[in-house]
Amino acid sequence: MSRPSLLRRDVLPWLLMATCMCAAALSEDRPQWGQRYSRNMVSDEKGLPDGFDPKTGRNVLWSAALGTECYSTPVVAGGKVLIGTNNSNPRDPRHEGDRGVMMCFDEKDGRLAWQLVVPKLEGDIYLDWPNAGMCSPATVEGDRVYTVTNRDEAVCLDLLGLANGNDGPYRDEGRHMTPRDKAAMEPGPLDADILWLFDLRTGAGVRPHDSAHSSILLDGQFLYINTSNGLNSQHTGVEKPEAPSLIVLDKGTGRLVAKDAEQIGPRIFHSTWSSPALGQGQGRRTVVFGGGDGVVYGFEALGPLGATDEVRALARSWRFDCDPTAPKENVHRYIRNRRESPSNIKGMPVFHEGRVYVAAGGDIWWGKDQAWLFCIDATQTGDITKTGLVWTYPLDRHCCSTPSVHEGLVYIADCGGKVHCVDARSGKPYWVHDARGEMWASTLVADGKVYIGTRRGDFLVLAAGREKRLLSSIRLPDPVISTPVAANGTLYVGTMSRLYALKTGAHGASATVSP
Repeated sequence: MSRPSLLRRDVLPWLLMATCMCAAALSEDRPQWGQRYSRNMVSDEKGLPDGFDPKTGRNVLWSAALGTECYSTPVVAGGKVLIGTNNSNPRDPRHEGDRGVMMCFDEKDGRLAWQLVVPKLEGDIYLDWPNAGMCSPATVEGDRVYTVTNRDEAVCLDLLGLANGNDGPYRDEGRHMTPRDKAAMEPGPLDADILWLFDLRTGAGVRPHDSAHSSILLDGQFLYINTSNGLNSQHTGVEKPEAPSLIVLDKGTGRLVAKDAEQIGPRIFHSTWSSPALGQGQGRRTVVFGGGDGVVYGFEALGPLGATDEVRALARSWRFDCDPTAPKENVHRYIRNRRESPSNIKGMPVFHEGRVYVAAGGDIWWGKDQAWLFCIDATQTGDITKTGLVWTYPLDRHCCSTPSVHEGLVYIADCGGKVHCVDARSGKPYWVHDARGEMWASTLVADGKVYIGTRRGDFLVLAAGREKRLLSSIRLPDPVISTPVAANGTLYVGTMSRLYALKTGAHGASATVSP
């Protein structure tokens, strides 16, 4: 046998293995909202579909029924897909009426593995808005799921549910999933296994407004959590002005270990909507948080816990006021003023290459019809409102979205129905696409495409890059509030009532999973 043929025989298996390893590297779980730490909704997945058809099943691997409202974004980890919804389409007949629900599906076929069902908060609809369900997405590490329920409770769950037993130390799942005026239910294998629970209302003294809505940031042993602290039901002021906006729990026990000391409470214009991100600038690991007062805060990331149980105050590295000329005192008298008001931050900040990209402006329901996208230099310290602004770019009306930063471009959607593509270094606009429908979701950039859904029910696929190109527009039966996610070669799209798992070339009668 010649030497070349020997080389081919010896090298070919290694080449095949290397090819498989490269392919595997491009396919991975998405265990929390956006890229780890930075919150950037960008994925390296390849071969994703540029369109799909729910009626024929084209490119639909499976779909699963949710409730009737879904404000959560799917998370994919450990062979499971988790998403929040309501109980208007009960999977368990024992649970009747309005509930918050987190559903856990099998990644392969969309079968329900288990669900966390949580009764609504009692007494005031502004604490836990009717039919809003469970709005917070999950954060997964190994076999642990961290999320915030509709009752504003931070919980740690077993990714396998109760099917493998009740692991504890929390053992009161039956009482927790039952309304307070009813006898406790007996939990079963399709129920969630709660390992520990921290009630933000009693443990941190907060009052959620409308609903709890927090994507937990996991950093080492710490969970950074937006508290959802907000207005009273009359919208005349903040009921718990002394409560923190950002807290930190020990992921192993749920113990409160730190909180912000910025006294944001009195200046919260409506609620605390934004969740934290983490990045590095000038050698400092910084947790970045958008306050309900329209200010972006940079905090020093916590170091290892000491022996003391004392709750620490987060050390602020810098602050950036997104709307410095807005009213700062008695802010709630501007609630119904659409021309002049304070600003707040609803989407998450994204940390990318020493800069923070974030949208801020008037509230959707209250305050002025103005919003902007900001680029902030996160390497500075102190009050960087004047010195830290790199550029600002006007958006249409309001903005709930988190920006996506990819290959020198920033993509963001707004409530005026526009998708924007701007230069990441200068803020120069390259293109604007009119989606003709309000958008609360955020963009996903993956496989050379930009994915986004509208409240009108259109799902758009645009080409990523400096030239605007619409690849497809799919009309879905109901609105899209959820942000699309790519994981393990599959694109996940949640509408108000259904979760779609989309894969190029998938097609068949088994595409739909019945409730």
